Amino acid sequence: MGYHSLTPFGRTERTVRTALENHRPRAQTPGTQAPCPIDKWQILRDLTAGRTRFGLSDRDITVLQALLSCHPDTRLDASAPLIVHPSNETICARANGMACSTMRRHLAKLVAEGFLLRRDSPNGKRYARRIAGAKIAFGFDLSPLLHRAAEIAEAAESCRVEAAELASRRQTVSLLRRDLSALVELAGLEGIDAPALPRLSDLSQAVAAQLRRKLNLETLAAIELSLRDAIRETARLLDLSSTISSNTDARNEQHQQKTNKDLIDLEPAQTSERIETPPPAREAANLAPDAKKTSPSLPPLRLVLRACTEVGVYAPDPIADWHGFMRAADKIRPMTGISPAVWDEAKGILGKEQAATVLGAMLQRFSAIRNPGGYLRSLVTKARGGAFSPMRMIMALLPDPV
Repeated sequence: MGYHSLTPFGRTERTVRTALENHRPRAQTPGTQAPCPIDKWQILRDLTAGRTRFGLSDRDITVLQALLSCHPDTRLDASAPLIVHPSNETICARANGMACSTMRRHLAKLVAEGFLLRRDSPNGKRYARRIAGAKIAFGFDLSPLLHRAAEIAEAAESCRVEAAELASRRQTVSLLRRDLSALVELAGLEGIDAPALPRLSDLSQAVAAQLRRKLNLETLAAIELSLRDAIRETARLLDLSSTISSNTDARNEQHQQKTNKDLIDLEPAQTSERIETPPPAREAANLAPDAKKTSPSLPPLRLVLRACTEVGVYAPDPIADWHGFMRAADKIRPMTGISPAVWDEAKGILGKEQAATVLGAMLQRFSAIRNPGGYLRSLVTKARGGAFSPMRMIMALLPDPV
């Protein structure tokens, strides 16, 4: 008994055509089974995640949520009545006090997009009656949500994948920008006077401003490409091309750590009595000129602390300056098995800050170093000839931007 009208009450030609179009795809063809019952809140969550695919706003979703709350069951079942008939006041109240005119506009959007069907009474009112024990209701039909549940779920999954890719690409761009900023700052501290530095610094600042806005995948991909080129250009200015390449292509093993295991034992155990030390006068005569000639530049402490995180574990207080970093290194040195003679030699050739930096870098990959004392002595030997700079070790330990 009863009849569900196909056209809305008192509407224009456009709305009538829209109503007829929305009814057509929902009609079941012969032999097609009705969809199985589905949790209405799961459909709403999926539609919320994929709403941009259907041109819906958050306010549209709020109105739909208010209508779903008027349905007594948790699941939408095709075998049960799916028409809700709340008054405008009820919908507005359940839509967090939305204005009635605004609510009607969003209702029309949901109907136009085919997520609701109007089942209007002869006078256009929304109500339900029982005639001969059968309930006849006029209002909004929720069955399109049930029929389009698979489409909605697919759109939601697509949007979730895209959002995850967008977040990952944005994180990569943020890390690349941070590394570019640190490298440009380091180039300034190194005294490198290159015409490209102002341009690279401006690029870093411009990207920082862009990241304050919402960017699409295409824009982020273009920014990532420009940042990678800028980092390679800055690395060439700092003579760090091999370090940047190692940090990009080999996640599990950096250049310094790959050679650690191949080092021969250059220093006997700390308890051994066979440590030969040159006379003080000859040592000063031999080492002072080399130290003065080959003393490498000091990396910024901020960069060192970001790369050498293990040092902070052994410091009683947060490290705020080079004195605190050197005190922590002096405390760590006996635990590593490095003898006092080798440690003093390293501080004499490299300088106290540089020696502490090298020890902090060694501590980050300590499990891969067979003989810490021998490894440190080999680095000091390279430093005498100007073939070693702790900056390479620090850059290799920085987080991988890829």
